[in-house]
Amino acid sequence: MRLGVLDIGSNTVHMLAADVRPGGRPLATTSDRSVLRLMRYLLPDGSISEEGVLALERAVAQARRVAEEERVDALLATATSAVRDAANGAEVIARIEAALAQPLQVLDGETEAELTFLAVRRWFGWSAGQILLLDIGGGSLEIAAGGEELPDAAASVPLGAGRMTVQFLPNDPPGEDDVERLRAHARDTLDQVLPRFADLPRPDHVVGSSKAIRSLARLVGYPVPGWSGSERMLLPRASLGSWIPRLARLPASARQELPGITPDRTFQIVAAAVSLHTAMTVLKVDELEVSPWALREGVLLRYIEQLGQSPT
Repeated sequence: MRLGVLDIGSNTVHMLAADVRPGGRPLATTSDRSVLRLMRYLLPDGSISEEGVLALERAVAQARRVAEEERVDALLATATSAVRDAANGAEVIARIEAALAQPLQVLDGETEAELTFLAVRRWFGWSAGQILLLDIGGGSLEIAAGGEELPDAAASVPLGAGRMTVQFLPNDPPGEDDVERLRAHARDTLDQVLPRFADLPRPDHVVGSSKAIRSLARLVGYPVPGWSGSERMLLPRASLGSWIPRLARLPASARQELPGITPDRTFQIVAAAVSLHTAMTVLKVDELEVSPWALREGVLLRYIEQLGQSPT
């Protein structure tokens, strides 16, 4: 059957269509993305402005049209940090559901971390052993760790690239003092969840997922041989740290000329780098490996599991 996953995130509305079957891997057929950067539409009271909601409705309607053209059998619509944390979230959800003509599943932060962890586990396999996952979106940063398909510990903190850009790095380019304020805030925020991971076994693999981490890996990382002749990307903490001052000195218009930095990420990439570097520092991670699979694949995999368990 053909499934569609609609991921309504803080940066994009992304619809991925894939052919699936119980016991098989999802085979992507179509990907449709609308760049929104919802954090720029946040009002002082924490609500999403009318302009932002209208942009969201248009993007959702576009994704629904593509899903219909692709003849998906079911559209799995999910929303994450930007919608769940908005002061007017209930109204926004109702309007999204009206545009979709179906219910919307709003994921809490830990469920988001668990589904992303499931995707990473399936990608790397059981031989990967203990995995520590870091995932940075526009509104939040997820951490999960464990040796099974469900993590032994999971946390979500509001350190997403878009949110931190709005709150701490409003100037272009940001000043050194603002970068250091963000770094201190990120450390204080992460300190609140670190005890959840303190007693877990040391990870065999540290994995990063999300578009922001892939962009940073293309900028500061390096490829190594992977399975079957493929390449995998590694992102060293030391290289990331050395790039942060350089990124912060460049205006957004110049950052998109750098390798891996796409126009939709250029405004937020400094905040993403600071949040990720701080997380790697407090978790004592020297290097991470980038996963091609993340939340959308996790949603697909969970649905496929449920299909296989359904009575025929």
